[in-house]
Amino acid sequence: MENEEIRIGVFVCECGVNIGGYVDVQAVADYALTLPDVEYVKINKFTCADSGQAEIQIGIKEHNLNRVIVAACTPRTHEPTFRACCKEVGVNPYQFEFVNIRDQCSWIHMWDREGATAKAKDLVRMGVARARLLEPLEESSVPVDQNVLVIGAGVAGMQAAIDFGDMGYNVYLVEKEPSIGGRMARFDKVFPTNDCSICILGPKMVEVARNKNINIMSYAEVTDVDGFVGNFEVTVMHKPRYLDTSICTGCGACQEACPVEVPSEFNENFGIRKAIYIPFPQAVPMRAVLDKENCIGCKACEKACEAGAIRYDQEPIYEKLKVGVITVAVGMDAFDPLPHNNYGYGLYDNVITTMEFERLLNAAGPTGGHVVRPSDAVEPITVGFINCVGSRDVNENIYCSGGVCCMFSIKNAQLLKEKRPETNHYVFYMDIRATMRGFEEAYNRARDLGVKFIRGKPVEITEMENGNLVVRVEDTLKGEIMNVEVDLLVLGTGLVPNQGVRDMGSILKLPRSTDNFLTELHPKLAPVDTTTDGVFVAGCAAGPRDVAYSTAHGSATAGRATRLLSVGSAPIMGITARINEDTCVVCGVCVDKCPYGVFEIVGTNGDRRVNVVEALCKGCGTCVTACPTGALEQSHFKNDQILAQVKNVLVYEGGE
Repeated sequence: MENEEIRIGVFVCECGVNIGGYVDVQAVADYALTLPDVEYVKINKFTCADSGQAEIQIGIKEHNLNRVIVAACTPRTHEPTFRACCKEVGVNPYQFEFVNIRDQCSWIHMWDREGATAKAKDLVRMGVARARLLEPLEESSVPVDQNVLVIGAGVAGMQAAIDFGDMGYNVYLVEKEPSIGGRMARFDKVFPTNDCSICILGPKMVEVARNKNINIMSYAEVTDVDGFVGNFEVTVMHKPRYLDTSICTGCGACQEACPVEVPSEFNENFGIRKAIYIPFPQAVPMRAVLDKENCIGCKACEKACEAGAIRYDQEPIYEKLKVGVITVAVGMDAFDPLPHNNYGYGLYDNVITTMEFERLLNAAGPTGGHVVRPSDAVEPITVGFINCVGSRDVNENIYCSGGVCCMFSIKNAQLLKEKRPETNHYVFYMDIRATMRGFEEAYNRARDLGVKFIRGKPVEITEMENGNLVVRVEDTLKGEIMNVEVDLLVLGTGLVPNQGVRDMGSILKLPRSTDNFLTELHPKLAPVDTTTDGVFVAGCAAGPRDVAYSTAHGSATAGRATRLLSVGSAPIMGITARINEDTCVVCGVCVDKCPYGVFEIVGTNGDRRVNVVEALCKGCGTCVTACPTGALEQSHFKNDQILAQVKNVLVYEGGE
């Protein structure tokens, strides 16, 4: 291969008017033909189309090309397509070079055709210089363990587990709470159709429990993950319930006997639970958990338990799992308005959040479905709802929660209005974002019921002597300042990442977006994949989503992961770091700097060396730039290849 004659083909894409409208592609093609080792140049209307790829393959065959350059759009979306195209006709896919003349020329210089064309020539010249030095690389593969880990057992995680289990794969479903079900278990009804939430969720929870391929690990947390795609070693910590779940019958006698009462987290601290408790009536598994922090050691539960299941001496148990793929579905939290006392929350008794209202509205909630004011337990006549609390706010979170909090407020106003027609409701909003199927109909249904919508962001909340609240707001549609008196004010809080998102991002080395949710590999083309091969993200862990969207996300992760499981092996790309052991001094800088844990120091004393786990390498090049001795080199991005591009930045037509 060292003596191989270099024969380069350059294919310039017009991309309709995306490129051709702002760059003189004919001038770029003519210039490319003057560059060293360029044997063939072709202009394509749409290079990524079947016809464009066919022209590349014809050019390769007819002109015996062994290097291919496509000057078109972004490699992020189309590089795999063109690499596969080259591979089909015998050109090593790593001897393909992508030059981005759309994003870097036509789009940002659309008012300067001459300048955009000149820059396109520069980029093509740099691409040719690099292509001349490209080397053929080989891809490898690793076996894929047939076990699956799903982290989080909300609606997205349960759906993923069911799909994996139905396809015959063994699933470990890890949930940090004592029961599966997630946040949906706390809802009264779900928009836009206002179906009973637990009536939908309960059967799915039972389906998970009955699936022989699903191992439910409730009240457990993933504490560590080692390995790589197909071969992950996971450490799970089983938190102590202080009872033997194998003999506990879930009869509830222990919680009835317990004298200790504490606020109920499941009921958003409205109402109480015991120090030993079953989370909610439909819990799966139907097993109690002892809150050791609030237990007074009276042993009333032990005396009441006929099965003898109480175990006060339990300790956390750590278990190792081997899995091939991982789905992360750790959910989200609702924005907490307490730290900043948004709209008087925490200062005024009758300002509550959407989730607190949700539990009051629920027939199985602390008030039996009667919405009452916290200050005096009186049912309110006039209720106000403020949307976008903690979202679309430069002081909190600038992102929108995907219309979820809009629909929460609309649903809750509608439900209370239907239950008590004499009530009055005001929804204060910036914009109503009813974007999904059935959302607009739900909005119109609320208006038909008499719910009043006021477009404006409240600026002041004042409490009156009787506990009522006055909402001062400008109705931007009327141009009027209004003071609206309400008996109860409900804050439509946005969705924010929970601690699980932060923990999994750190453990699995998954990047987070500017909104701090986990980032997918590509928002459109790979919406459930991540930068870590074999790890997929579902539901609200990747951003605000409703129940239907989260369920679809769960199934999507199962489908994507099964591509690896069904084949039994996972491809490892050829772009990996290589180490020169003669130059390496085993300083460990690469170990500290690598974001993917590719490097490990093995051996002792004089036998110490750095081992490279190529299956983990993503080809980012961080290690190469950090290595103080130059012992590391990145395949496909070697120093001479990069420097060839840099040197050719300053080479212009007519000489150097």
